[in-house]
Amino acid sequence: MPTRKIQFTPGEFYHIYNRGNARQDIFYNDKDMYRFLQAIYLSNSSSLIFGIEELERNKNGYTLEEIKKVFIGSKITPNVLVKICADCLMPNHFHFLLQEIKESGITNFMQRLGTSYAKYFTAKYNRPGSLFQGRFKAVHIDGDDQLRYLLAYINAINPAQLIEPDLKEIGIRDIGNVLDWVNDYNWSTHQEFINKRNSILVDKGLLGELYPTPEDYLLFIKDVLHGKGKKIYETIDGLTIE
Repeated sequence: MPTRKIQFTPGEFYHIYNRGNARQDIFYNDKDMYRFLQAIYLSNSSSLIFGIEELERNKNGYTLEEIKKVFIGSKITPNVLVKICADCLMPNHFHFLLQEIKESGITNFMQRLGTSYAKYFTAKYNRPGSLFQGRFKAVHIDGDDQLRYLLAYINAINPAQLIEPDLKEIGIRDIGNVLDWVNDYNWSTHQEFINKRNSILVDKGLLGELYPTPEDYLLFIKDVLHGKGKKIYETIDGLTIE
């Protein structure tokens, strides 16, 4: 396998993403998405965590609250590899905004996650061949502007495309409808930033400092959706999945 051009550095932020092989769906239903969230938590540690066996026995995955109860109850904190600042699961792809914590943390985390979920998916659906379109993609985030707008892209623009698929080309037709949809979308970290949910998977880190209140965050998201200020696609050019 050729050497990856990008070099991961502890403390730096990266956009990590991948899609299904030949753009096929990698999540068929909510249970698959919950199982992927479970795998995220189990993969983000440099040591074994009490409770893995109990979770792995549940082949359909846990809800976020159930995952939280198991691991909070264990009173053992994972020795995390990466800080998961934001994520979004879509039918045929996923996005992460990660900060590397440990040397080789992103590489190890993504390898464990990909292997865990691919084994689950193959066994459940008897689907031969590679699940993902090659190895995961990674782009280094350079500066606060890219960090902010990538957050909006991951949390809001991605799920919005499920109801307005051509929004990149023609803009958003109904801002209110898009905001309602995004606010209720369970598979991005938008709900963490509006304080609708408190997930054990997410550590906002610097983004929590940039948007200390839900009001600050929502004002920014609304400005992005209305196209105010810098255009999001100019700011994050080259950082997003095509």
